[in-house]
Amino acid sequence: MSKVSIIEVKTADHLKQFVRFPMDLYKNNPYYVPSFIKDEMKIWDAKENPALQYSESKQFLAIKDNKMVGRIAVIINHKEEKELGIKKVRFGWIDFINDQEVSKALIQTAIDYAKEHNIDKIEGPMGFTNLDKAGMLTMGFDKLATMIGIYNHAYYPEHLESLGLIKEKEWVEYEMNFPKVLPEKVEKFSGLIAQKYKLSVLKFKSKEEILPYVEPMFKLLDETYKHLSTYTPISDEQIKTYKEKYFPLIDKNYVICVVDENQQLVSFAITMPSYSKALQKSKGKLFPFGWWHFLQAAKKNDRANFYLIGIHPEYQRRGVTAIIFKEIFVRFTSMGINFAETNPELEENKSVQLLWQDYNPVNHKRRRTYSLEINDTRE
Repeated sequence: MSKVSIIEVKTADHLKQFVRFPMDLYKNNPYYVPSFIKDEMKIWDAKENPALQYSESKQFLAIKDNKMVGRIAVIINHKEEKELGIKKVRFGWIDFINDQEVSKALIQTAIDYAKEHNIDKIEGPMGFTNLDKAGMLTMGFDKLATMIGIYNHAYYPEHLESLGLIKEKEWVEYEMNFPKVLPEKVEKFSGLIAQKYKLSVLKFKSKEEILPYVEPMFKLLDETYKHLSTYTPISDEQIKTYKEKYFPLIDKNYVICVVDENQQLVSFAITMPSYSKALQKSKGKLFPFGWWHFLQAAKKNDRANFYLIGIHPEYQRRGVTAIIFKEIFVRFTSMGINFAETNPELEENKSVQLLWQDYNPVNHKRRRTYSLEINDTRE
């Protein structure tokens, strides 16, 4: 039996192999959606990724029979340790062929890295921060992936569980057939809530008019989710990076901002037309022709994805979501959107899941991170 070799990524060529591996692994898979190659390369560049200012990481390739058969990245987020007291090695970007020896070698690499740093726990798949992709797919392998979700084969969780890793966190995702008629209570309460709290929806004439609200959106995101035990605040550097990465893809018609009488942001929702098929056609490259597929997806699409939603704590449980959903209904209807899909939501975050209750949501995907206490492992 051939031995699996683990090689640390130290050259530009190795990094390209690391980034491209899943594209080869899922080459004929109709549900896998590739990331932009250029963006994936930037993740490991300290000049491009502000999370590397407070994190350390390494990437590894798995080689067997002179072929690349897997990959994994390991990360230590020192900000997480300092602010939340959580000390662990995050592992992510984990992909492998259906070979137990390969997955075992990759997980052992994460274990060894943790031991080198006197850390007793590993958890993944996850990235550097809360806004990075996280969670291994455990249900929904026959569903088209989204731009912000990880896709993986059904054998992935089976391999990790056989190696002794256990469930740490669980996320759920929902799909909805968008209604042809706005639910009566949404129609009724949206007007009452807007009048009671003197709220209004901003009307953007151009995408550039959204720019002044980008930073307030991220700050409001912090306020919305800071109660979650694993949430760490978003830095100004990260806001800048995410703005540069995603703003070009934003359509003003898919951004809803609700403000009070002083024009202060109290709630927002960012949705996008589904770019999954466009990413598949572009094969991870915006140029020379990938941009065309994205342009077409933005112009004509019957599916939308929810990406971010934030509600100031003072306005939570006060019906403000009725205003947002009425506005979304009006816009989606005019654009021919028939289906909507949520982003991954922590299973424990019931308040966010309640937002979809009037739209007959179907839980079509589940994902989880797996963890292992190093002291429980056997040499």
